[in-house]
Amino acid sequence: MKILTGNDLGTGDVIWWAGDGWSRQVGDSVDVGDRGDDLARAEEAALRVVGAYVIDATVTEDGVRPAHIKDRIRALGPTVRPDLTLKPNDADAGNWVI
Repeated sequence: MKILTGNDLGTGDVIWWAGDGWSRQVGDSVDVGDRGDDLARAEEAALRVVGAYVIDATVTEDGVRPAHIKDRIRALGPTVRPDLTLKPNDADAGNWVI
């Protein structure tokens, strides 16, 4: 599975392509297949995202999970302040990254 990520141009938030727009939740990601690079260029040209790139991901029982640890950390949020992650009440969130 290939998914598209980048940063929101206005807020800097990590965002994920959800098929009909962008989401802050990696679980909303959809497979972009071989059109990811074209989609990234179009979204950057429309000034909706900056630094967009395609990554590998898998679908687990918990949802979409980026293949590389860098992108799993980006999906979850700060590792030094678990209370600021996108899963602040999930005691197992740290295991999701590794």
